[in-house]
Amino acid sequence: MLRKLHAAESVACLNKALNHLKDIWEEIGIPEDQRVQRTDAVRMHVKNLLDMMIAEEEGLKKRLMSSIESCRKELNSLCEELRLSPFEEDDGLTMLQLEKEIRTHLKVMLKQKSQRMNELKELMQQDRELCDILCDNPYVIDPDRVPSAQQLENYCQYISSRSQEKERRHAEFVAIKRQIVVCMEDLEQMPDTSFERDVVCEDEEAFCLSTENITALKVLLSQLENRKAENEAVCVSYRGRIGELWARLQIPQEERDSIAEHMKNSKKRNMDALHAELERLEELKMKNMRSVIETIRAEITLLWEKCFYSLDQRRAFTPYYNGDFSEELLTMHEKEEQRLKQQFEEHRELYDGVTTWQNNWTLYQELEKKATDPSRFNNRGGNLLREEKQRAELQKSLPKLERSLKSQVEQWEAVQGAEFLVNGQRFMQYVEEQWNLHHLEKEREKLERQMKKNKQTEEDMLYGTSLRTPTKRRLAGVPTPGKSRKLNTTSSISSCTPNTTLRSICHSPSMRPPLSVSKIGSGLRTPARGRTPRGLERNKENLSQLSGALRTMTSSPHRNYSINSVASSYSEFAVNHSLCTSSITCHH
Repeated sequence: MLRKLHAAESVACLNKALNHLKDIWEEIGIPEDQRVQRTDAVRMHVKNLLDMMIAEEEGLKKRLMSSIESCRKELNSLCEELRLSPFEEDDGLTMLQLEKEIRTHLKVMLKQKSQRMNELKELMQQDRELCDILCDNPYVIDPDRVPSAQQLENYCQYISSRSQEKERRHAEFVAIKRQIVVCMEDLEQMPDTSFERDVVCEDEEAFCLSTENITALKVLLSQLENRKAENEAVCVSYRGRIGELWARLQIPQEERDSIAEHMKNSKKRNMDALHAELERLEELKMKNMRSVIETIRAEITLLWEKCFYSLDQRRAFTPYYNGDFSEELLTMHEKEEQRLKQQFEEHRELYDGVTTWQNNWTLYQELEKKATDPSRFNNRGGNLLREEKQRAELQKSLPKLERSLKSQVEQWEAVQGAEFLVNGQRFMQYVEEQWNLHHLEKEREKLERQMKKNKQTEEDMLYGTSLRTPTKRRLAGVPTPGKSRKLNTTSSISSCTPNTTLRSICHSPSMRPPLSVSKIGSGLRTPARGRTPRGLERNKENLSQLSGALRTMTSSPHRNYSINSVASSYSEFAVNHSLCTSSITCHH
């Protein structure tokens, strides 16, 4: 509609111009034929102008179409290079809009291509540097082709991992280098090979961190450490031998202090100094053969005890009893000592277990003896409770320890193919024998107590029974009536009859008076609590018999009387002694 309006206006404008020209021509008086010619000229001029304008616009259209096509091809090529999806054109766009949109997108794609190529170039430069340091092959990628975003990401990750590997290898190299330097200093060794010089002397950043070099570094460090360990082992053996010879030869402390520094460090110069000292001591040992052999024999005896050797096993080493102190005898003693030391160290756990059992067994027997001692009830400080608790713990722990040792002994015998002997006897047989002896001893003690009790019952039936009441504790420093009575009686005896035979009788453990006279002055013993005439008569008879017996003993001082069955303890003997003395005094 707008186009028709523009066309109508153009036609109207052209008609108006022609009409105006005709008016001019008429006023001028131009003939008709010339006016026709001039009108044709106007028409041709307008036509040529329009044709020229149309041609120009057609050229513009062709240029636009050509530009769109070329940009479209270039854009598609970039999409392929950048591994992107093809560009999709919007519908309904004019040629100018389409050309502008394609050109804008093309500029963006070209910029992205340039960025990717620059990034690829930087990554390849980093890769070359890492390859030079790590001695690796470069990352496989086409440097002339635009990489995709995924390729660049993978390349970045690869470079990052290689950088981390470089840092790790560098740190490992620095750590190994320090250890190598320390080992070389301890060994007092200079770098010999070119590789060792590169490691120790060259700049750390210039060292090639290849896997082969790192492996070679570890091998070198291992060799140096082995050599250092060998030197340390040699120094340890030297020190042990030197210590033994110092003790055997009784080297003074001043001479020992002269090589104190070498007894701590294990460098080459220390090893050389220790070797020289050992040679000096060996020469000195040969000059002091007898004392050295006797010292070794003392050590062998101690090892025999630690290994529980029996007398037959000890006698089997006949050089021990040889009196010809020669170098050959010394060598045999040293070999035997070394063999015993090795045997003890290899089976230390088993020997320590047997020693522990022996100590616990000895303690258990001591506690068992204390348990049967009546004086243990005079308890002070809770000793009785501690001993009972300890004895109960040993009763539980000893069987457990024996079972554990039995398993260890069986394993030892299976491996060694021989019997494990303790004092020439198989260990479990030895343990069983100790328990049997312990039970027999307990039965014997029980039988003795029973016999003593029966004998005491017979004596009570013969001489009468005294009432035994529990004594009360008194304050410290307050004497008991019995003690004061004893002191008075003793003093009277000492003053009256200093040289009589009675003193020897009363003081002799084999001449104790009968129990029936222990309380003559304070009342006679009776089987019952009340005093009956019959009981008094019996006690009078006993008194007369006692007086006759005392006269007989006085008249026969050298006669040996056995009264162990009468006085059962020293306390009863003391009481009997005091009462006997008082009754004799009254009799005289």
